[in-house]
Amino acid sequence: MGEGCYYNIAAYGGDAARFKRLLAVSAPSAGGGYLSEKFNGFVEEARVEVRLGNIRLTEGGVVAADLTISEAGVAIKFNVYLQNDIRLEFSSTDRSRVELAARLLKLAGVNAEVRKEGGRDVWRVRAATDMLAAGREELRKALAEVVKMAREKDWVDEERARRWLEKLERGRVLREGWPKYEVGLTRSGALKVGYRSINPVSIEQEAQRFREMGLEEGVHFTVKMPKEGRDGYVYIRREGLAYAAWLSVHGSGEQQRLAAEFVKYILQRAEKEGDDVHEKVKKIIEEGMLRGSLTLEGFEKRVEVNGKEHVVKVLGGGAEFDEGRGGRKLLRIKIKAEVDGVKSEYTITFGRRGRNNAVVGFAVARAEADAERLVAVVEALTGKRSRVYRMKDGAIIIECGRRHLEGFKRFAELADAIERWLEETGS
Repeated sequence: MGEGCYYNIAAYGGDAARFKRLLAVSAPSAGGGYLSEKFNGFVEEARVEVRLGNIRLTEGGVVAADLTISEAGVAIKFNVYLQNDIRLEFSSTDRSRVELAARLLKLAGVNAEVRKEGGRDVWRVRAATDMLAAGREELRKALAEVVKMAREKDWVDEERARRWLEKLERGRVLREGWPKYEVGLTRSGALKVGYRSINPVSIEQEAQRFREMGLEEGVHFTVKMPKEGRDGYVYIRREGLAYAAWLSVHGSGEQQRLAAEFVKYILQRAEKEGDDVHEKVKKIIEEGMLRGSLTLEGFEKRVEVNGKEHVVKVLGGGAEFDEGRGGRKLLRIKIKAEVDGVKSEYTITFGRRGRNNAVVGFAVARAEADAERLVAVVEALTGKRSRVYRMKDGAIIIECGRRHLEGFKRFAELADAIERWLEETGS
């Protein structure tokens, strides 16, 4: 024993290899993101064994089997059930034993979380079909054997067995190394992407992965650590998903690799949640990838406003900060453009308003022709139509919103300033 509570342990030859594999399974924080790269290498070297036994039909008519996963002499016997899905689980009043089961499952390629069983002092780790189909080949083959035997004995119907076997044979439904993220829409239609767990190490791992990707906590994602047996979470904001998409194309090195993996994974998860969710995610990712990909100068597009086609040629532009009433920070976007041969400079001022801190932008025109040309410019650059209304004094107001600002982000001259303004004003 060295200083404090640290121990020095030496192992040699074959014992060293076995000891590394044992650590990968049984260390209290096995696979934790804060451990050394060398330790993480131990985890990568681990290779579990999967043994199948006692396939049976229970008195309740449920197909069940025993499945033992082991590594370096450490073994856990799981229960497998075939009902509406393939379900693998292990439960115990000894939480450390269940944590060990979860680590063995992770080594088998399945990221399942330890959860408490209702109000009882029982802990459980459970994985169903899609998660199990993400596992290593040894696990998937063993589960396929259960399905095939149950089909041969007419314990499950042919169609259901076929679907299960297709998933298991197809392999990694979820991307290896990623836990199962929730991807869906709230009642208001907003996208919700996040991961929940009772395990603080798992939450910290995901938060650290976002940091390494280049995302900023509080701006691109939020974290809450688990307390008193309750779930913690890490949620990525819409802006964070769009920025990850941008990094997947324009980033470099490890940041780009992590971002590309994450974007591909979230698209995969969204596709499983239905067309509405998939379209929402796809749109945000496409917007993110396009961010800063265009330049204002030389941009040209034809758009239709009030039934009339206009030719918009952008000559240049930029964005700057300004201070409004009450010290509020404003964003002014200035565009030099030629519309139908008429050259003008247009300014759209964005600020925050209301209890929801909503993004609102305004531009003012005095003549109908000027207003129509400005509407054409905004639509050409953002792909979104502006709201137009007239004031009592005759001024014509062109109103923009957050979706217009997202469109402006596609241009290199505007993207950085817009991003910074959103962050500093509470995006």
